[in-house]
Amino acid sequence: MGNKDNKKKKEKIVYIDDGSTIADMSSISGKKSEKKAEQSKFNPNGIRPRATFKEQWKTYTDAVKMMFLPMLAVLGIIALAYLLVFLLL
Repeated sequence: MGNKDNKKKKEKIVYIDDGSTIADMSSISGKKSEKKAEQSKFNPNGIRPRATFKEQWKTYTDAVKMMFLPMLAVLGIIALAYLLVFLLL
């Protein structure tokens, strides 16, 4: 019996809403957001249509363009490290 009396109660954590969020929380309140309502008109079961080949290709080329300069920088660093090790040994 004494064990229950000696247990410390957990402190309740109080979260304060500062108004900033990482994601859109508008659909949490139970209301559908305008975007969701608009999507449901065209696609009632909520499944997005598959992207066309043209859309997929554009996404791929945009990603490659975005990563081109960082890739060149990393390759340059690797080449310099290789030359440095080659010249030292």
